[in-house]
Amino acid sequence: MVQTPPDTYIAAPSRKSAPVWAVLLAACAGQFLVVLDVSVVNTALPSMRSDLGMSAVGLQWVVNAYSIAFAGFMLLGGRAGDLFGRKRMFLVGLGLFTVASLAGGLAQAEWQLLLARAVQGLGAAVLAPSTLTILTSAVPEGPARIRAIGTWAAVGAGGGAAGGLVGGVLTDLLSWRWVLLINVPIGALVVVAGVAWLTESKAGQARRLDVPGAVLVTAGLATLAYGIVQTEEKGWTATATLVPLAAGLLLLGLFLLVEARTKVPLMPLKLFRVRSVSAANAAMFVCGGGMFAMWFFMTLYAQNVLGYSALKAGLALIPSSLTIVFGSKLAPRLMRVLGAKNVSVLGILVAAAGFGWQSLMTADGGYVTSIMLPGIVMMLGAGLATTPLASLGTSGADPEDAGLVSGLINTSRTMGGALGLAVLSTVSASRMGGSTTPEALTAGYAMAFRTSGCILLAGVLVLLLWMPRDGAKH
Repeated sequence: MVQTPPDTYIAAPSRKSAPVWAVLLAACAGQFLVVLDVSVVNTALPSMRSDLGMSAVGLQWVVNAYSIAFAGFMLLGGRAGDLFGRKRMFLVGLGLFTVASLAGGLAQAEWQLLLARAVQGLGAAVLAPSTLTILTSAVPEGPARIRAIGTWAAVGAGGGAAGGLVGGVLTDLLSWRWVLLINVPIGALVVVAGVAWLTESKAGQARRLDVPGAVLVTAGLATLAYGIVQTEEKGWTATATLVPLAAGLLLLGLFLLVEARTKVPLMPLKLFRVRSVSAANAAMFVCGGGMFAMWFFMTLYAQNVLGYSALKAGLALIPSSLTIVFGSKLAPRLMRVLGAKNVSVLGILVAAAGFGWQSLMTADGGYVTSIMLPGIVMMLGAGLATTPLASLGTSGADPEDAGLVSGLINTSRTMGGALGLAVLSTVSASRMGGSTTPEALTAGYAMAFRTSGCILLAGVLVLLLWMPRDGAKH
Protein backbone atom coordinates (compact mmCIF):
# COMPACT_ATOMS: atom_id res chain seq x y z
CA MET A 1 0.00 0.00 0.00
CA VAL A 2 1.39 3.38 -1.01
CA GLN A 3 1.14 6.14 1.58
CA THR A 4 0.33 9.71 0.63
CA PRO A 5 3.20 12.09 1.35
CA PRO A 6 2.35 14.40 4.23
CA ASP A 7 2.52 17.61 2.21
CA THR A 8 0.26 16.54 -0.65
CA TYR A 9 -3.44 17.12 -0.94
CA ILE A 10 -6.20 14.66 -1.80
CA ALA A 11 -9.03 15.86 -4.00
CA ALA A 12 -12.32 14.04 -3.63
CA PRO A 13 -13.85 12.53 -6.78
CA SER A 14 -16.07 14.94 -8.65
CA ARG A 15 -18.63 14.42 -11.39
CA LYS A 16 -17.15 17.25 -13.41
CA SER A 17 -14.68 19.97 -12.54
CA ALA A 18 -16.15 23.44 -12.52
CA PRO A 19 -14.49 26.11 -14.67
CA VAL A 20 -11.69 28.01 -12.96
CA TRP A 21 -13.63 31.28 -13.18
CA ALA A 22 -16.46 29.71 -11.17
CA VAL A 23 -14.10 28.53 -8.42
CA LEU A 24 -12.43 31.95 -8.41
CA LEU A 25 -15.79 33.69 -8.13
CA ALA A 26 -16.96 31.56 -5.20
CA ALA A 27 -13.66 31.84 -3.29
CA CYS A 28 -13.37 35.59 -3.83
CA ALA A 29 -17.00 36.18 -2.83
CA GLY A 30 -16.34 34.42 0.47
CA GLN A 31 -13.18 36.44 1.07
CA PHE A 32 -14.96 39.69 0.18
CA LEU A 33 -17.66 39.10 2.79
CA VAL A 34 -15.10 38.27 5.50
CA VAL A 35 -13.02 41.41 4.94
CA LEU A 36 -16.01 43.67 4.31
CA ASP A 37 -17.50 42.89 7.71
CA VAL A 38 -14.42 44.11 9.55
CA SER A 39 -15.18 47.70 8.48
CA VAL A 40 -18.76 47.81 7.16
CA VAL A 41 -20.22 48.40 10.63
CA ASN A 42 -18.18 51.56 11.31
CA THR A 43 -20.48 54.03 9.56
CA ALA A 44 -23.50 52.36 11.18
CA LEU A 45 -22.21 52.70 14.77
CA PRO A 46 -24.03 55.95 15.67
CA SER A 47 -27.31 54.51 14.35
CA MET A 48 -26.76 51.29 16.33
CA ARG A 49 -26.13 53.33 19.46
CA SER A 50 -29.33 55.37 19.18
CA ASP A 51 -31.53 52.43 18.15
CA LEU A 52 -30.34 49.90 20.75
CA GLY A 53 -29.28 52.37 23.45
CA MET A 54 -25.71 51.12 23.33
CA SER A 55 -22.91 52.45 25.47
CA ALA A 56 -19.63 53.78 24.09
CA VAL A 57 -17.98 50.58 25.33
CA GLY A 58 -20.60 48.52 23.52
CA LEU A 59 -19.82 50.31 20.26
CA GLN A 60 -16.17 49.28 20.32
CA TRP A 61 -17.19 45.69 21.04
CA VAL A 62 -19.29 45.67 17.86
CA VAL A 63 -15.90 45.82 16.13
CA ASN A 64 -13.83 43.88 18.66
CA ALA A 65 -16.19 40.93 19.14
CA TYR A 66 -15.75 40.13 15.45
CA SER A 67 -12.02 40.88 15.33
CA ILE A 68 -11.04 38.88 18.42
CA ALA A 69 -13.04 35.79 17.41
CA PHE A 70 -11.69 36.07 13.87
CA ALA A 71 -8.07 36.38 15.00
CA GLY A 72 -8.27 33.78 17.75
CA PHE A 73 -9.79 31.03 15.62
CA MET A 74 -8.19 31.80 12.22
CA LEU A 75 -5.31 29.34 12.55
CA LEU A 76 -7.68 26.70 13.89
CA GLY A 77 -9.91 27.28 10.86
CA GLY A 78 -6.98 26.60 8.55
CA ARG A 79 -6.15 23.37 10.36
CA ALA A 80 -9.81 22.30 10.25
CA GLY A 81 -9.77 22.74 6.48
CA ASP A 82 -6.69 20.53 6.22
CA LEU A 83 -8.27 17.83 8.35
CA PHE A 84 -11.94 17.83 7.36
CA GLY A 85 -11.78 19.26 3.85
CA ARG A 86 -11.52 22.79 2.46
CA LYS A 87 -14.89 22.75 0.68
CA ARG A 88 -16.66 21.45 3.79
CA MET A 89 -15.09 24.11 6.04
CA PHE A 90 -15.81 26.80 3.42
CA LEU A 91 -19.49 25.88 3.52
CA VAL A 92 -19.61 25.45 7.32
CA GLY A 93 -17.88 28.78 7.91
CA LEU A 94 -20.01 30.62 5.37
CA GLY A 95 -23.20 29.08 6.77
CA LEU A 96 -22.27 30.11 10.31
CA PHE A 97 -21.33 33.60 9.12
CA THR A 98 -24.63 33.99 7.25
CA VAL A 99 -26.82 32.80 10.14
CA ALA A 100 -24.96 35.09 12.57
CA SER A 101 -25.47 38.00 10.16
CA LEU A 102 -29.21 37.34 10.21
CA ALA A 103 -29.21 37.20 14.02
CA GLY A 104 -27.23 40.45 14.25
CA GLY A 105 -29.52 42.23 11.81
CA LEU A 106 -32.56 41.22 13.87
CA ALA A 107 -30.96 41.98 17.26
CA GLN A 108 -33.18 43.84 19.73
CA ALA A 109 -30.61 44.31 22.49
CA GLU A 110 -26.92 45.15 22.76
CA TRP A 111 -25.90 41.69 24.01
CA GLN A 112 -27.67 40.01 21.10
CA LEU A 113 -25.78 42.13 18.57
CA LEU A 114 -22.41 41.54 20.26
CA LEU A 115 -23.00 37.78 20.48
CA ALA A 116 -23.95 37.69 16.80
CA ARG A 117 -20.78 39.60 15.87
CA ALA A 118 -18.64 37.13 17.84
CA VAL A 119 -20.26 34.17 16.04
CA GLN A 120 -19.75 36.02 12.75
CA GLY A 121 -16.05 36.25 13.58
CA LEU A 122 -15.91 32.53 14.31
CA GLY A 123 -17.58 31.77 10.97
CA ALA A 124 -15.14 34.08 9.20
CA ALA A 125 -12.19 32.34 10.87
CA VAL A 126 -13.38 28.97 9.54
CA LEU A 127 -14.20 30.37 6.09
CA ALA A 128 -11.25 32.65 5.33
CA PRO A 129 -8.34 30.15 5.27
CA SER A 130 -10.24 27.86 2.89
CA THR A 131 -10.80 30.57 0.27
CA LEU A 132 -7.12 30.72 -0.69
CA THR A 133 -6.38 27.00 -0.48
CA ILE A 134 -9.44 26.20 -2.63
CA LEU A 135 -8.14 28.67 -5.17
CA THR A 136 -4.57 27.35 -5.28
CA SER A 137 -5.85 23.76 -5.50
CA ALA A 138 -7.98 24.62 -8.54
CA VAL A 139 -5.40 26.64 -10.51
CA PRO A 140 -2.11 25.05 -11.64
CA GLU A 141 1.19 26.67 -10.67
CA GLY A 142 2.44 29.38 -12.98
CA PRO A 143 1.17 32.72 -14.31
CA ALA A 144 -2.48 31.67 -14.06
CA ARG A 145 -2.19 30.96 -10.34
CA ILE A 146 -0.32 34.22 -9.75
CA ARG A 147 -3.12 36.11 -11.51
CA ALA A 148 -5.75 34.24 -9.49
CA ILE A 149 -4.01 35.00 -6.18
CA GLY A 150 -3.64 38.63 -7.27
CA THR A 151 -7.38 38.79 -7.92
CA TRP A 152 -8.10 37.22 -4.53
CA ALA A 153 -5.81 39.74 -2.78
CA ALA A 154 -7.36 42.67 -4.67
CA VAL A 155 -10.87 41.52 -3.74
CA GLY A 156 -9.81 41.34 -0.09
CA ALA A 157 -8.34 44.85 -0.20
CA GLY A 158 -11.45 46.06 -2.02
CA GLY A 159 -13.69 44.59 0.68
CA GLY A 160 -11.86 46.54 3.36
CA ALA A 161 -11.86 49.71 1.27
CA ALA A 162 -15.55 49.40 0.36
CA GLY A 163 -16.73 48.80 3.93
CA GLY A 164 -17.27 52.46 4.83
CA LEU A 165 -19.14 53.30 1.64
CA VAL A 166 -21.30 50.16 1.64
CA GLY A 167 -22.16 50.67 5.30
CA GLY A 168 -23.01 54.33 4.71
CA VAL A 169 -25.27 53.62 1.73
CA LEU A 170 -27.16 50.82 3.49
CA THR A 171 -27.55 52.77 6.76
CA ASP A 172 -28.81 55.92 5.04
CA LEU A 173 -31.11 54.31 2.46
CA LEU A 174 -32.42 51.43 4.61
CA SER A 175 -31.16 51.09 8.21
CA TRP A 176 -28.09 49.97 10.16
CA ARG A 177 -29.56 46.46 10.25
CA TRP A 178 -28.88 46.03 6.55
CA VAL A 179 -25.11 46.25 6.99
CA LEU A 180 -25.55 42.76 8.47
CA LEU A 181 -28.69 41.55 6.69
CA ILE A 182 -27.12 42.14 3.26
CA ASN A 183 -24.84 39.18 4.01
CA VAL A 184 -27.80 36.80 4.16
CA PRO A 185 -28.88 36.68 0.48
CA ILE A 186 -25.27 36.99 -0.71
CA GLY A 187 -24.12 34.26 1.68
CA ALA A 188 -26.95 31.97 0.59
CA LEU A 189 -26.03 32.43 -3.08
CA VAL A 190 -22.35 31.72 -2.40
CA VAL A 191 -23.28 28.58 -0.42
CA VAL A 192 -25.26 27.31 -3.42
CA ALA A 193 -22.36 28.19 -5.74
CA GLY A 194 -19.90 26.47 -3.41
CA VAL A 195 -21.92 23.27 -3.31
CA ALA A 196 -22.19 23.24 -7.11
CA TRP A 197 -18.72 24.43 -8.15
CA LEU A 198 -16.14 23.60 -5.51
CA THR A 199 -14.20 20.33 -5.35
CA GLU A 200 -13.28 18.83 -2.00
CA SER A 201 -9.62 18.61 -0.99
CA LYS A 202 -7.82 17.95 2.26
CA ALA A 203 -4.32 17.28 3.57
CA GLY A 204 -3.01 13.79 2.90
CA GLN A 205 -1.91 13.49 6.54
CA ALA A 206 -4.45 13.81 9.33
CA ARG A 207 -3.59 16.38 11.99
CA ARG A 208 -5.15 17.11 15.36
CA LEU A 209 -7.08 20.27 16.02
CA ASP A 210 -5.65 22.40 18.83
CA VAL A 211 -9.05 23.49 20.16
CA PRO A 212 -7.75 24.28 23.67
CA GLY A 213 -5.15 26.64 22.19
CA ALA A 214 -7.73 28.50 20.11
CA VAL A 215 -10.14 28.84 23.04
CA LEU A 216 -7.43 30.03 25.43
CA VAL A 217 -5.98 32.69 23.13
CA THR A 218 -9.42 34.02 22.20
CA ALA A 219 -10.67 34.09 25.79
CA GLY A 220 -7.39 35.65 26.95
CA LEU A 221 -7.56 38.46 24.41
CA ALA A 222 -11.23 39.18 25.08
CA THR A 223 -10.73 39.22 28.86
CA LEU A 224 -7.63 41.42 28.60
CA ALA A 225 -9.46 43.86 26.31
CA TYR A 226 -12.38 43.97 28.77
CA GLY A 227 -10.00 44.76 31.61
CA ILE A 228 -8.42 47.59 29.63
CA VAL A 229 -11.86 49.07 28.93
CA GLN A 230 -12.75 48.88 32.65
CA THR A 231 -9.92 51.29 33.47
CA GLU A 232 -11.94 54.13 31.94
CA GLU A 233 -14.69 53.95 34.56
CA LYS A 234 -13.08 52.11 37.48
CA GLY A 235 -9.43 53.13 37.31
CA TRP A 236 -6.33 50.93 37.22
CA THR A 237 -6.41 49.83 40.87
CA ALA A 238 -10.06 48.74 41.14
CA THR A 239 -10.90 45.06 41.57
CA ALA A 240 -13.20 45.23 38.53
CA THR A 241 -10.13 46.18 36.47
CA LEU A 242 -7.39 44.07 38.05
CA VAL A 243 -9.34 40.78 38.00
CA PRO A 244 -10.00 40.70 34.22
CA LEU A 245 -6.49 41.99 33.48
CA ALA A 246 -4.94 39.25 35.62
CA ALA A 247 -7.33 36.62 34.21
CA GLY A 248 -6.52 37.65 30.65
CA LEU A 249 -2.78 37.44 31.24
CA LEU A 250 -3.24 34.06 32.97
CA LEU A 251 -5.23 32.69 30.04
CA LEU A 252 -2.59 33.88 27.57
CA GLY A 253 0.11 32.31 29.75
CA LEU A 254 -1.82 29.02 29.73
CA PHE A 255 -2.09 29.32 25.94
CA LEU A 256 1.71 29.54 25.66
CA LEU A 257 2.06 26.55 28.00
CA VAL A 258 -0.37 24.48 25.91
CA GLU A 259 1.42 25.46 22.69
CA ALA A 260 4.78 24.41 24.16
CA ARG A 261 3.48 20.99 25.19
CA THR A 262 1.00 19.88 22.53
CA LYS A 263 2.22 17.75 19.62
CA VAL A 264 0.45 19.76 16.94
CA PRO A 265 0.22 23.33 18.29
CA LEU A 266 -1.96 26.04 16.82
CA MET A 267 1.00 28.44 16.99
CA PRO A 268 4.32 26.53 17.01
CA LEU A 269 6.58 28.52 19.33
CA LYS A 270 9.68 27.20 17.55
CA LEU A 271 8.91 29.59 14.69
CA PHE A 272 9.61 32.54 16.96
CA ARG A 273 13.21 31.39 17.31
CA VAL A 274 13.64 32.75 13.79
CA ARG A 275 14.44 36.38 14.45
CA SER A 276 12.81 37.77 11.32
CA VAL A 277 9.55 35.94 12.10
CA SER A 278 9.41 37.09 15.72
CA ALA A 279 10.40 40.68 14.88
CA ALA A 280 7.91 40.97 12.01
CA ASN A 281 5.06 39.58 14.12
CA ALA A 282 5.92 41.91 17.00
CA ALA A 283 6.02 44.89 14.62
CA MET A 284 2.75 43.83 12.96
CA PHE A 285 1.11 43.44 16.38
CA VAL A 286 2.23 46.91 17.47
CA CYS A 287 1.33 48.55 14.15
CA GLY A 288 -2.05 46.83 14.13
CA GLY A 289 -2.66 48.34 17.56
CA GLY A 290 -1.89 51.79 16.18
CA MET A 291 -3.59 51.65 12.78
CA PHE A 292 -6.67 49.46 13.19
CA ALA A 293 -8.80 52.03 15.06
CA MET A 294 -8.38 54.73 12.38
CA TRP A 295 -11.68 53.92 10.64
CA PHE A 296 -13.52 53.69 13.97
CA PHE A 297 -12.54 57.16 15.17
CA MET A 298 -12.69 58.83 11.75
CA THR A 299 -16.29 57.68 11.34
CA LEU A 300 -17.29 58.87 14.81
CA TYR A 301 -15.61 62.24 14.23
CA ALA A 302 -17.32 62.72 10.86
CA GLN A 303 -20.78 61.87 12.19
CA ASN A 304 -20.76 62.92 15.84
CA VAL A 305 -18.77 66.16 15.45
CA LEU A 306 -19.04 67.33 11.85
CA GLY A 307 -22.63 66.14 11.45
CA TYR A 308 -22.10 63.92 8.39
CA SER A 309 -24.74 61.38 7.52
CA ALA A 310 -23.70 57.72 7.35
CA LEU A 311 -23.59 57.92 3.54
CA LYS A 312 -21.54 61.12 3.53
CA ALA A 313 -19.12 59.63 6.07
CA GLY A 314 -18.66 56.58 3.85
CA LEU A 315 -18.03 58.76 0.80
CA ALA A 316 -15.60 60.91 2.81
CA LEU A 317 -13.37 57.90 3.48
CA ILE A 318 -13.12 56.74 -0.14
CA PRO A 319 -9.83 58.58 -0.88
CA SER A 320 -8.05 57.03 2.09
CA SER A 321 -9.57 53.62 1.28
CA LEU A 322 -8.18 53.78 -2.25
CA THR A 323 -4.83 55.03 -1.00
CA ILE A 324 -4.16 51.91 1.10
CA VAL A 325 -4.63 49.81 -2.05
CA PHE A 326 -2.24 52.12 -3.93
CA GLY A 327 0.33 51.89 -1.12
CA SER A 328 0.12 48.09 -1.15
CA LYS A 329 0.76 48.06 -4.91
CA LEU A 330 3.63 50.56 -4.65
CA ALA A 331 5.43 48.74 -1.82
CA PRO A 332 6.85 45.81 -3.88
CA ARG A 333 8.50 48.24 -6.32
CA LEU A 334 10.12 50.18 -3.49
CA MET A 335 11.21 46.94 -1.82
CA ARG A 336 13.34 46.05 -4.85
CA VAL A 337 15.21 49.33 -4.45
CA LEU A 338 15.25 49.98 -0.70
CA GLY A 339 14.73 46.55 0.83
CA ALA A 340 11.77 45.26 2.81
CA LYS A 341 12.96 46.48 6.21
CA ASN A 342 13.56 50.04 5.03
CA VAL A 343 10.20 50.22 3.24
CA SER A 344 8.48 48.97 6.41
CA VAL A 345 10.14 51.68 8.47
CA LEU A 346 9.30 54.30 5.83
CA GLY A 347 5.66 53.21 5.71
CA ILE A 348 5.24 53.28 9.48
CA LEU A 349 6.84 56.74 9.70
CA VAL A 350 4.53 58.06 6.96
CA ALA A 351 1.52 56.60 8.81
CA ALA A 352 2.69 58.10 12.12
CA ALA A 353 2.98 61.51 10.43
CA GLY A 354 -0.59 61.13 9.16
CA PHE A 355 -1.88 60.22 12.62
CA GLY A 356 -0.08 63.24 14.05
CA TRP A 357 -1.71 65.44 11.41
CA GLN A 358 -5.12 63.95 12.15
CA SER A 359 -4.68 64.74 15.86
CA LEU A 360 -4.82 68.45 14.97
CA MET A 361 -8.54 68.08 14.07
CA THR A 362 -10.97 70.71 15.33
CA ALA A 363 -14.69 70.75 16.09
CA ASP A 364 -15.34 72.93 13.02
CA GLY A 365 -12.80 71.30 10.72
CA GLY A 366 -13.17 71.24 6.93
CA TYR A 367 -13.28 68.02 4.93
CA VAL A 368 -10.03 68.47 2.99
CA THR A 369 -7.73 69.29 5.90
CA SER A 370 -9.48 67.38 8.70
CA ILE A 371 -10.41 64.13 6.95
CA MET A 372 -9.22 63.66 3.37
CA LEU A 373 -5.55 64.69 3.39
CA PRO A 374 -4.52 63.24 6.78
CA GLY A 375 -6.51 60.09 5.92
CA ILE A 376 -4.58 59.72 2.67
CA VAL A 377 -1.23 60.06 4.49
CA MET A 378 -2.24 57.57 7.19
CA MET A 379 -3.40 54.93 4.75
CA LEU A 380 -0.54 55.44 2.31
CA GLY A 381 1.80 54.60 5.17
CA ALA A 382 -0.32 51.60 6.18
CA GLY A 383 -0.24 50.23 2.63
CA LEU A 384 3.52 50.76 2.34
CA ALA A 385 4.21 49.03 5.66
CA THR A 386 1.93 45.99 5.52
CA THR A 387 3.32 44.29 2.41
CA PRO A 388 7.02 44.33 3.42
CA LEU A 389 6.17 43.30 6.99
CA ALA A 390 4.31 40.27 5.63
CA SER A 391 7.30 39.51 3.39
CA LEU A 392 9.76 39.81 6.29
CA GLY A 393 7.58 37.58 8.45
CA THR A 394 7.72 34.72 5.94
CA SER A 395 11.17 35.12 4.38
CA GLY A 396 13.12 33.69 7.31
CA ALA A 397 10.98 30.59 7.82
CA ASP A 398 11.43 27.19 6.21
CA PRO A 399 9.40 26.65 3.00
CA GLU A 400 7.10 24.10 4.64
CA ASP A 401 6.11 26.69 7.25
CA ALA A 402 5.32 29.46 4.75
CA GLY A 403 1.56 29.06 4.99
CA LEU A 404 1.61 28.95 8.77
CA VAL A 405 3.78 32.05 9.22
CA SER A 406 1.57 33.89 6.74
CA GLY A 407 -1.41 33.07 8.93
CA LEU A 408 0.54 34.18 12.01
CA ILE A 409 1.28 37.61 10.55
CA ASN A 410 -2.42 38.19 9.82
CA THR A 411 -3.37 36.94 13.28
CA SER A 412 -0.81 39.26 14.92
CA ARG A 413 -2.21 42.26 13.05
CA THR A 414 -5.81 41.50 13.97
CA MET A 415 -5.01 40.71 17.62
CA GLY A 416 -2.97 43.89 17.93
CA GLY A 417 -5.81 45.86 16.37
CA ALA A 418 -8.38 44.47 18.79
CA LEU A 419 -6.30 45.31 21.87
CA GLY A 420 -5.31 48.66 20.35
CA LEU A 421 -8.95 49.63 19.89
CA ALA A 422 -9.63 48.84 23.55
CA VAL A 423 -6.67 50.96 24.67
CA LEU A 424 -7.42 53.88 22.34
CA SER A 425 -11.13 53.92 23.19
CA THR A 426 -10.22 54.13 26.86
CA VAL A 427 -7.72 56.93 26.21
CA SER A 428 -10.28 58.81 24.14
CA ALA A 429 -13.06 58.47 26.71
CA SER A 430 -10.77 59.57 29.52
CA ARG A 431 -9.88 62.73 27.61
CA MET A 432 -13.57 63.49 27.01
CA GLY A 433 -14.26 63.31 30.73
CA GLY A 434 -17.89 62.30 30.22
CA SER A 435 -18.75 65.36 28.11
CA THR A 436 -20.48 64.98 24.75
CA THR A 437 -19.96 68.49 23.40
CA PRO A 438 -18.35 68.67 19.94
CA GLU A 439 -15.21 70.17 21.49
CA ALA A 440 -14.91 67.39 24.09
CA LEU A 441 -15.53 64.66 21.51
CA THR A 442 -12.93 66.18 19.19
CA ALA A 443 -10.39 66.37 22.01
CA GLY A 444 -10.99 62.69 22.79
CA TYR A 445 -10.68 61.54 19.21
CA ALA A 446 -7.57 63.70 18.74
CA MET A 447 -5.95 62.09 21.78
CA ALA A 448 -6.64 58.67 20.29
CA PHE A 449 -4.90 59.63 17.03
CA ARG A 450 -1.98 61.17 18.93
CA THR A 451 -1.58 57.97 20.97
CA SER A 452 -1.75 55.90 17.77
CA GLY A 453 1.13 57.91 16.34
CA CYS A 454 3.23 57.13 19.43
CA ILE A 455 2.36 53.43 19.17
CA LEU A 456 3.53 53.44 15.55
CA LEU A 457 6.84 55.02 16.53
CA ALA A 458 7.27 52.14 18.98
CA GLY A 459 6.78 49.82 15.98
CA VAL A 460 9.66 51.57 14.21
CA LEU A 461 11.88 50.92 17.23
CA VAL A 462 10.91 47.23 17.18
CA LEU A 463 12.03 46.97 13.56
CA LEU A 464 15.25 48.94 13.98
CA LEU A 465 16.37 47.09 17.12
CA TRP A 466 15.08 43.58 16.44
CA MET A 467 14.70 42.95 12.72
CA PRO A 468 17.86 41.55 11.03
CA ARG A 469 19.10 42.73 7.67
CA ASP A 470 16.96 41.74 4.68
CA GLY A 471 17.58 38.14 3.79
CA ALA A 472 19.02 37.22 7.21
CA LYS A 473 17.19 34.80 9.52
CA HIS A 474 18.95 35.44 12.80
